[in-house]
Amino acid sequence: MRRTLQIGVAIVAFIATTAPIAHVLEMPSKLVLNGPLWLSVQQHLYRGWGPVFGPVEIFALALSAAMFLMAKGDRAQRRAYLVATLCYAGMIGVFFLYNNPVNQALNGWTAATLPGNWQDYRLEWEVGHATSALLSLIAFAAGLRALFQERVAAGQLGS
Repeated sequence: MRRTLQIGVAIVAFIATTAPIAHVLEMPSKLVLNGPLWLSVQQHLYRGWGPVFGPVEIFALALSAAMFLMAKGDRAQRRAYLVATLCYAGMIGVFFLYNNPVNQALNGWTAATLPGNWQDYRLEWEVGHATSALLSLIAFAAGLRALFQERVAAGQLGS
């Protein structure tokens, strides 16, 4: 059961990295878009991402917290899963502090009503996703570290 859960954590952790990293990879191109085109991308391209990736991040948080609680006797694993848990909580917090306010604001905009400071909103949105990408990578690495530590301890991998 524990081994299956660890592999599940690794898979969910990987999936949780995909959306934030995609946003980072898109960033150089999106930062040169004019206002109306940027607004159109925001309002149309990302429409279905939240319902898919939001639950993935919540699930990753729950799984890493469960693994933290299950790793009672192994300080290194507990530390790794604590780092992952804190990173996933941070990702969710970043969404509500940076990305969601921008999403809520731009939902009511049109190309004609785009505010003069729309670039500030764009930057806030991009910084939020870049921060989430970093947190997701740290969480993924921490989860892999815990998985490999257990395999080394069990003699399944060389030290």
